[in-house]
Amino acid sequence: MADYIQELREKVGHRPVILTFAGGILVDHRHRILLQKRSDFNRWGLPGGALEFGESARETCIREFKEETGLDVAVTGILGISSNQIQRYPNGDVAQAVVITFAVERTGGHLHPDHDETLALTYFPATALPPMLNTQHELAVQNFFAGAYPWYD
Repeated sequence: MADYIQELREKVGHRPVILTFAGGILVDHRHRILLQKRSDFNRWGLPGGALEFGESARETCIREFKEETGLDVAVTGILGISSNQIQRYPNGDVAQAVVITFAVERTGGHLHPDHDETLALTYFPATALPPMLNTQHELAVQNFFAGAYPWYD
């Protein structure tokens, strides 16, 4: 399916749905975390996105990293799963977000925002994190820096 969410939304409109997302935490040699400033919310979060029909969470994480950051990554482990966020989007869509967060390592590519979904990409240290997209992303980053993984709710 070319765009699962778009096709789903054509049928259900803005009604609440449950969606599964996958993303990752990538750190540089200074143990700073890569964050993406998202165009839909104009806030910072982890690179990642929704699973397309038939795609695994690992495949989604890798695809979304490439699309949003220009980087090729490999999944090295699972960090956590969160399922308690009701996300309200600027366009009126409502979804309960199930988020699977992986640890990833860079295997290639060049850091480059796509400018459709990504306004900026920056590595942040634990001591200077920006306001995050939502509590799921905030808790994922906090748990990562605290070494408190795997996490789940």
